[in-house]
Amino acid sequence: MNILQFYRRFPIAITAALGLVVIENAAWIVEPGVFGKVIDALIDRASGEAAGTYLTPLFVWIGVFVLNSTAGALRRSVDPRIFLNIFTTIATDISEKGNQQALSISKIAARAELSREFITFFQYRVPEIIEQSITIVGAIIAMMFFDWHIALTCFVIIIPLVAMTRLYTNRVIGLQKDLHDNREEAYNVFSTREPAKVHEYFSTMARAERRIADWGAINFGVIRFFLLGIFLGVLYIAIDLDDFSTGNIYSIIAYVWTFVTSSEYLPELLESWTSLKDISRRIQSSSM
Repeated sequence: MNILQFYRRFPIAITAALGLVVIENAAWIVEPGVFGKVIDALIDRASGEAAGTYLTPLFVWIGVFVLNSTAGALRRSVDPRIFLNIFTTIATDISEKGNQQALSISKIAARAELSREFITFFQYRVPEIIEQSITIVGAIIAMMFFDWHIALTCFVIIIPLVAMTRLYTNRVIGLQKDLHDNREEAYNVFSTREPAKVHEYFSTMARAERRIADWGAINFGVIRFFLLGIFLGVLYIAIDLDDFSTGNIYSIIAYVWTFVTSSEYLPELLESWTSLKDISRRIQSSSM
């Protein structure tokens, strides 16, 4: 089962869950720009200018905040109901197909448990991918309304980030395969009742996990280095080149921070993606 097949099997439930993610994060990415207008309106009111004009941006911001909060709360209530039912269905199918293929109990149990990672990916990682995509693209678009130089600075930095993440993915996918191979043999290892083999089993798992962690650390460090360039460039443009209001500066800094923090999620999301690709292959082989 791959991502498309998974969606086609449970289209209504998944669309409902991910639809709430889109609404929540679309409202969230609009918030900094709207709140910046509230700040400027309140400053104008404090200085005696346009005494009543702050109410409109204030109520608009409250409306956006309520929409974001309502969608977020509803999603956190609905998601467990949807994905726990899906996991039960898939794990049962894997058990039935594994018995038909006369697979070992160890492999059937491991693949059923690995399918939980498949569900976890859709319940948590896919929403995070949607969230970070909306955040990164939305932040760049929002900054275009302030100064196209700022948006261009953020857009250009995506190029080295993409190159680094591709390298990371290629390195990690083989390590994920080794981890899953070992997990399928867990039952057989414990059934030997030999502590030495159990020790060797977990030592092998730990070596693969350490190498994945090392690549994640390298990727994170390189990404942070490039993101430092974004901060310096944007601060120079916003403070030295443009005469922005206090509210505009708040909005720009909020969008830049949003862009940076979203980019930092890339290694973790890619690790989940590479893991899912290998799990998907295993589940597919159990369904043939």
